[in-house]
Amino acid sequence: MAFAAKGTSVVLAARRQEELDSLVAEIEAGGGKATAIQTDVSKAADTEQMVAHAIATFGRLDYAVNNAGIEGQIANIVDLEEDEWDKVLDINLKGNYLCLKYEARAMLAGGHGGAIVNVGSVNSFLGFPSGAAYVTSKHGQVGLTTSASAELAPHGIRVNIVCPGFVDTPMHHRIRGIIGDEIFDNAMVPQVHVRRVSKPEEIASAILFLCSDEASYITGTTLTPDGGFAMTV
Repeated sequence: MAFAAKGTSVVLAARRQEELDSLVAEIEAGGGKATAIQTDVSKAADTEQMVAHAIATFGRLDYAVNNAGIEGQIANIVDLEEDEWDKVLDINLKGNYLCLKYEARAMLAGGHGGAIVNVGSVNSFLGFPSGAAYVTSKHGQVGLTTSASAELAPHGIRVNIVCPGFVDTPMHHRIRGIIGDEIFDNAMVPQVHVRRVSKPEEIASAILFLCSDEASYITGTTLTPDGGFAMTV
């Protein structure tokens, strides 16, 4: 929505077609341009087709935001099922790699540079109990980002990572359901300096900045819109 409001033609990709169609309709109702393609980022063929759809529809790829992620099973590492580990790493880390691979190919072929933003988490730096798979995937995204930046910067393609704190999203509410609102509000939110959960639009603003010309000298770095977060466990 934020990109469309700036006049950018948007390609939406996710696994749930109904939600994709709804968002395309919302963007178009606001005067924006959007298209959607059902995509599972853990599958190379899907991810390649996603980028091909963007090029076929709009002719070029200037910006990419890799935001697909799941929390997976919340369990102590001694109880974490192997297939749950694989599921989280496949989507959060392998999926990010596949998106980068095909997005970068398209940008290199276009010869006009570009900006890619990966979406990590404060858990890209901090572990938490019962979150081994998620935390590992988010740590891995930082290494992926810095490596891709080193390769692509000479070609005018910038790659950065945004690592939000608590954001009011469906995943956030699922975690709240496990932890409990009272514990979350009284023990976790007070560790955020601004004493509140962020709005998705606030994270979108950080992503837009990293894709803009104002961030032309920023690549391979981490932007952490977390409200000032000093979590202890």
